[in-house]
Amino acid sequence: MPQILVDHSADLDFDRQGFAAAVHSLIGEVIDTTVAECKTVFRPAAQYRVGDGSPGQAVVLVEIKILAGRSTGQRAELTARVLALLEASVAVPALLGVEVTELDRETYRFVHHPGR
Repeated sequence: MPQILVDHSADLDFDRQGFAAAVHSLIGEVIDTTVAECKTVFRPAAQYRVGDGSPGQAVVLVEIKILAGRSTGQRAELTARVLALLEASVAVPALLGVEVTELDRETYRFVHHPGR
């Protein structure tokens, strides 16, 4: 179920596939889910601004959406571990943010669409 959305500076060079694989693995260690249920989307941002607009810093914002019901401790551990992984993955000056959000079990739906 976990959905991982990674917004980042378009020109940032980092191993996206390696990062996604590592995130999927560690999510399974922290909450009750499997690697097969994880999905990551990278969304490069051609335009962004940091502070006063001075050049030289990249931005990476990670949102992990999980079904509601995990403890605050689990969500905090997941945030900390993904942030540490992100710090290890990005080699240039950057502003990094990680947030774990919950999806309502009563209203969230996800299907594997077979196509037409």
